[in-house]
Amino acid sequence: MHVSPVDQLREHGLSVTAQRLAILQAVSSQPHATADQISDLAVAALGTISRQSVYDSLNTLVDKGVLRRIQPMGSPALYEDRVNDNHHHLICRECGHVVDVDCAAGKRPCLDAADDHGFAIDEAEVAYWGRCQQCQQTDAPTSRSTTQLSRSN
Repeated sequence: MHVSPVDQLREHGLSVTAQRLAILQAVSSQPHATADQISDLAVAALGTISRQSVYDSLNTLVDKGVLRRIQPMGSPALYEDRVNDNHHHLICRECGHVVDVDCAAGKRPCLDAADDHGFAIDEAEVAYWGRCQQCQQTDAPTSRSTTQLSRSN
């Protein structure tokens, strides 16, 4: 059952604002987007919203568990609305395209470390790196710049 963005905000104890709704819509329409991309989509939807307001809202939405922030090596932070499940990511070394992938071993085995060193583990992040189908069809080199990934989605 899909929960509406309004209900989702209320369930997490957050006020329902046009800015938060626009940000949730932006993330839903473009999973794994950067804050700047989300800001551009929110501005298109609302007409005006400051980048700082977008950043503040994203931080609040992540802190409250409404959104998830991931940061693949060499990439700016990316945001998604798929939360509270055990999924991982496929990341293209060439173009930076990110795709969700379910855990290969099941629901929570990634949280059972061989030696937890006394930690109470509640999340595991796994990133699979390679080249997407589109990049495999090009003659592009097999390594990417570590300064910043270009986004193609």
